[in-house]
Amino acid sequence: MREPGPDHPITIAPHANRVRVSAGGVAVADTRAALRLSEASYLPVLYIPRADATFALFRRSARTSHCPYKGEASYYDIVVDGAVRPNAVWSYEDPFPAVEAIRGHLAFYPDKVDAIEEG
Repeated sequence: MREPGPDHPITIAPHANRVRVSAGGVAVADTRAALRLSEASYLPVLYIPRADATFALFRRSARTSHCPYKGEASYYDIVVDGAVRPNAVWSYEDPFPAVEAIRGHLAFYPDKVDAIEEG
């Protein structure tokens, strides 16, 4: 486990705008409680509370990954009307203490969903 610091900063803050994620013409998540995680030189990522996602459309995949700053990530496919979008969603279900705020949240790959709309 590595701690965020000046060489690899991570900040998590409430996102001011509503966020709606769609796939296959269906809203798979819609929230006013997203978190914005900014990490080093990466683009910011919006994390959406699981309670604000249509979890019945997600199927856990076999894929996992490890981030030395955040922990183990689990992945989910999105399945809408039989069409599968593999590994479109990820979640740190037991994140490291420095990023505990993202526990219970999901993030979406922009290129694997139709849209991530803010406003």
